[in-house]
Amino acid sequence: MIDVRFSEAELEQRREHITQFIRDRVDAAGADGVVLGLSGGIDSTLVGHLAVEALGADAVHGLVLPATVSSEGNMSDAERVAQDLEITSDVIEIEPIVDSLLSAYPEAEGDHEAVGNARARVRAVFNYLVANHESRLVLGTGNRSEAAVGYFTKYGDGAVDCHPIGNLYKGQVRQLARHVGVPEDLAAKTATAELWADQTDEDELGISYDTLDSILVTHVDGPLSVTATGRLLEVDEATVERVRGMYDRSEHKRTVPPAPDPLD
Repeated sequence: MIDVRFSEAELEQRREHITQFIRDRVDAAGADGVVLGLSGGIDSTLVGHLAVEALGADAVHGLVLPATVSSEGNMSDAERVAQDLEITSDVIEIEPIVDSLLSAYPEAEGDHEAVGNARARVRAVFNYLVANHESRLVLGTGNRSEAAVGYFTKYGDGAVDCHPIGNLYKGQVRQLARHVGVPEDLAAKTATAELWADQTDEDELGISYDTLDSILVTHVDGPLSVTATGRLLEVDEATVERVRGMYDRSEHKRTVPPAPDPLD
């Protein structure tokens, strides 16, 4: 695999770059601070740490938004992150809202993907409800690896005002988290969006993050062909092609919804 890790100097440079980015976005919007969802996972934990470093704890509001499929451990970790950072936080159960949606449209009951995405979109509604009420921006917690293959919910966790760690591959997220002092049990934790029971990111993607990062660096974001990438990484060409396909098919998630070109 390709080693995407930064040097210590590069880590500090990224840390300063991201915290300045957060400050600049808040200043440009004339906002009073930021809101972010805390899942107990590494991405939101790192963004929380960087946001507090950039703005101070008083300017950061964390939302813990559990559903029936959320594990007690992850929700406990999310609350622990808020306590460690000494930020204002609220715990809001989202399942009653999801139940209302399914009551109105029962045909979707049992559809893991549709209902899971609905949970992500309900969380986005709460993020913006609080952000609008408090004149804050919503910080995204998505990383470069997941964005590249469309591993996020459109208008769900993708519905944010900016993506502070959107330029970091997953392996770099874990590395920077350790650099800024995130506890090791959180930095090394298995990633899961918890959109349904027992879901993990790598199982759903069908590939490890190390392999995904390496294919993105060398082929999707890099210059190597499918064949050269497979040879370099010692992975099947079919795996490289599958990642490329995920990237191509998810392009619509990474761009503003299109409209027809103006007629002359």
